[in-house]
Amino acid sequence: MAILEQINDLVWGLPLLALLLGTHIYFTIKLHFPQRNLLYALKLSLGKADNEGTNLSPFSALATTLAATLGTGNIIGVSTAVALGGPGAIFWCWITGILGMATAYSECYLSVLFRSRNADGTYVGGPMYVLKNGLHNSILGSIYAICTLIAAFGVGCTTQANSVTQAAQASFRLSPHLVGAVLAILTGAVILGGVHSIANLCERTVPAISFVYMLGCMLLLILYRKVLPDACMLILKDAFSFGSVAGGVAGTCIQHAVRYGIARGLFTNEAGIGTSAIAAAASRTDSPRVQAYVSMTAVFWDTVVMCLVTGIVIVSNMLYDPASAAGVEETGLTAAAFSHLPYVGDAFLTVSLAAFAVTTLIGWSYFGEKATEYLMGKKGIPLYKLVYIVMIYLGAIIPMRLVWESTDLINALMVLPNVLALYCLRKHVKP
Repeated sequence: MAILEQINDLVWGLPLLALLLGTHIYFTIKLHFPQRNLLYALKLSLGKADNEGTNLSPFSALATTLAATLGTGNIIGVSTAVALGGPGAIFWCWITGILGMATAYSECYLSVLFRSRNADGTYVGGPMYVLKNGLHNSILGSIYAICTLIAAFGVGCTTQANSVTQAAQASFRLSPHLVGAVLAILTGAVILGGVHSIANLCERTVPAISFVYMLGCMLLLILYRKVLPDACMLILKDAFSFGSVAGGVAGTCIQHAVRYGIARGLFTNEAGIGTSAIAAAASRTDSPRVQAYVSMTAVFWDTVVMCLVTGIVIVSNMLYDPASAAGVEETGLTAAAFSHLPYVGDAFLTVSLAAFAVTTLIGWSYFGEKATEYLMGKKGIPLYKLVYIVMIYLGAIIPMRLVWESTDLINALMVLPNVLALYCLRKHVKP
């Protein structure tokens, strides 16, 4: 654990943070602020969602992306960001979402442009194919695919399963072994059905789960309405505070806020990592621009909306009822806030977390499957699915802090080859 923390402190230092923010800013300016076309992108994303034929509709690709990104990052990830980086981390997480939309646009544009087509007519793509077909570097493509495969077991499996276990233990006293087994069975039943089984489930469940969760957040914000202005001011003030953390050197406060805000923002929206481009490439649309705009909205819903709302709920509760947030584990701030939700309380958060986790497990299984296909061909997919299902169970019973630190390291390793491809092929990306 100590070694992982030291590595992450080094990896997530100023160079990587500057690289990520710099990439987001660069593509925002280069593409003439694609965020200004958000309404157009949202309109495209709400088009007809049918799954006829071998490939996915643009909406299905978006739903699969949202399934993988909406989850513990929006709930537990925001909690750890506030606990480790202070309230100001919410601001930097939000900025990562605003600017990251341009990076997500670029990733998905290139993924559709340089994707490949299998003999059965299905499209396959993602940063590994961009590196292979665009940069003509299959070695880097393999490195990225290996990182994606590891991330599928880390980000996709263990983080989700562990978060559900922690919440189920706190709310219902359920055994981690039982929770892990149930999650593994439910997820396995879907992913064994193939890509259309995954897409169909994501289309039906992700919008409904998101709506119910946001409704719970809105009710809490009404309850916290008297401290809401102060909470927003605290987030802004702390985001630029040069005070010290735990008696450390002055300036560590803003450093921690930026580090954990960007790290958790990256974890949840994956702009800069490139995994959302894997789902984008499976779309049947022939227009890289259309799919890029559709996929860009995933970052908006995930980070600009849901992470921000969750963060404001957490910070508002810290002012509304300081005792409930004092002394809790870094993953418990969200639960402390939702404990004030009338009648349902902790149960609402646990059920929401479990629902999001299942869809994330399913969405990420697809990313890992495509990485496996790139490395070993279709013959390796059955073994991958078996290992993935087993890892869900194992993820439910290992320590949470170890899971999050490992996830941060994996994310950092995936950023480098993806960003390299973005810069090298930037001339191909059109607004």
